[in-house]
Amino acid sequence: QVHLVESGGGLVQAGGSLRLSCTGSGTIFNINVVGWYRQTPGNERELVASINRGGSTTYGEFVEGRFTISRDNFRNTVYLQMNSLRPDDTGVYYCYAVTISGAVEYRGQGTQVTVSS
Repeated sequence: QVHLVESGGGLVQAGGSLRLSCTGSGTIFNINVVGWYRQTPGNERELVASINRGGSTTYGEFVEGRFTISRDNFRNTVYLQMNSLRPDDTGVYYCYAVTISGAVEYRGQGTQVTVSS
């Protein structure tokens, strides 16, 4: 079992930055991919970014170079640095982790990101 706790959300003006953190506990050794989804108003859940144990990253098309995902395996933490935030980035951001087998996905409770115009 893996428990994920997010932090770092909040209110920021358009053009500003936020850094989200997600720290995991439990059977972390069994985790391969970690990343972030988001749920924005009126839209379906979408992938923001992910990173695997080897450091390979994937980003949603809407990111357009504004966000950077990274992981600190020693601290069991994944970060999402978000720059040049736009009002349409407003939503709830969820950290997730997938086991090596791909069979199990864990998800955090979510953190609210609000970008004002």
